[in-house]
Amino acid sequence: MSLKSSFFSWYFKKRWPELEAQIRLANDVQQATLMSLVGDAKNTEIGKKYDFKSIERYEDFRERVPILDYEGIKPLIERTMRGEQNIIWHSDIRWFAKSSGTTSDKSKFIPVSFEALDRCHYQGGRDVLTMYCNSFQETEMFNGKSLVIGGSHKVNTFSENSFYGDLSAVVLANTPFWVEFLRTPDKSIALMEEWEEKLEKMALATVNEDVTSISGVPTWTLVLIERLFEMTGKRDLHEIWPNLELYIHGGVSFTPYRERFQRLMPSKGIQYLESYNASEGFFGIQGEMNVHDMYLMPGYGIFFEFVKAEEIFDEHPKAIPLWEVETGVNYAVIISTNAGLWRYIIGDTLKFTGTKPYRFNITGRTKLFINAFGEELVIENAERAIAKACEATHAIVSDYTAAPVYMEEGADAGHEWLIEFEQAPASEAHFMEVLDSTLKEVNSDYEAKRHKDMALKAPKLVCLERGSFRYWLSVRGKLGGQHKVPRLSNNRIIVEEILGLQKQNNTLSEPA
Repeated sequence: MSLKSSFFSWYFKKRWPELEAQIRLANDVQQATLMSLVGDAKNTEIGKKYDFKSIERYEDFRERVPILDYEGIKPLIERTMRGEQNIIWHSDIRWFAKSSGTTSDKSKFIPVSFEALDRCHYQGGRDVLTMYCNSFQETEMFNGKSLVIGGSHKVNTFSENSFYGDLSAVVLANTPFWVEFLRTPDKSIALMEEWEEKLEKMALATVNEDVTSISGVPTWTLVLIERLFEMTGKRDLHEIWPNLELYIHGGVSFTPYRERFQRLMPSKGIQYLESYNASEGFFGIQGEMNVHDMYLMPGYGIFFEFVKAEEIFDEHPKAIPLWEVETGVNYAVIISTNAGLWRYIIGDTLKFTGTKPYRFNITGRTKLFINAFGEELVIENAERAIAKACEATHAIVSDYTAAPVYMEEGADAGHEWLIEFEQAPASEAHFMEVLDSTLKEVNSDYEAKRHKDMALKAPKLVCLERGSFRYWLSVRGKLGGQHKVPRLSNNRIIVEEILGLQKQNNTLSEPA
């Protein structure tokens, strides 16, 4: 092992005993985190409103502070964006992570304090490497560079002392100078706003680098790899980057992408490590290479609460702390953070797979589902069905979305799946049969509605031309970064937009 690799490997591995203790003692860490948060914010406007000074236990906090979505906390964030301080957090907040959300066109601006950057986002990033170095003692990853495929928003200003960008832009803008020696491409490319030009420059800048790890959303990582193949004529990524050993991914389920990545590196494999990092905070890290759930990270200045997913939009949803959760229950996640978010609904759902220590899988979004006919179809069901259908028909799915078909539209009630295939199934009919039967197996509500075609007819497939989803994202100004195709919608807005674009393109391409 080289001196450089030895040093960085030692640096990250020495954190492991402390990290392991936090994971093992998560309940104690969470209780301490809550009291630290309310203590730090006791003299803020929100702290005075809810009398944080007198909060002595979790039950006080739960009874006193309401659960809020973005619209509920937005007025306080907007005041902070205009330069007012000590509203939601005790230290000055100058940075905001712009997030468009999954299903809304409106931008959200998530406050990012110094504490959130240093003790949450950066510490989470460091701990990903701690997990990896602890598992692979002889890693040579630090001999080369890490390719970071970040967002597509540059840093912008609200005022002289107030800035925003997507999370990756905020993180990059505040990264210590020495980190630049470990990552590629440089900031001038990484912070470019025009995504297609950025991809081209990223490919040119990295094709001759010694890339040993990649971090990014699978969709855009694959686009970059395909461009590198076009440039070089290679069909094995290790012929371009022979020392590549790790891919750190997050943002979407990796299940539909795993086979595609393996096909891009046929000569030898790499390690895959999932992290759960959002604009609101860093929440989880995969702890073992061959186990596809993640550890909940309790010590980053975030206090977690959970509400059963089906109750999150009730008038008074019942929240519970980490130490009361059960395995196998689909929970919506609520957080209070060291950036001034208080009992905030982040919109994600998860299920715990273990509680000693706390491990979980992301199951979807609170607003990412189809329940037009009482079928309660969630993203976890869809991902499993897609994977089974691909396995049965030797298909590879690039992207997909699904939505209900309503009876009032002159059609039988059912679901319509818009799918873009990397490799088409041997039989489209068989693909949909497997998808349908798998959904029945994993979702009893769906199965009941599909019984004898009484409430729901068999799902329909629309095969899209390659590049259709990417074009739709481009038209909506969401190309690149963390932006992704919503998998499930409870209305037909998205599918009609995509079908309309396809029809328009087909019309334009027809001979006169």
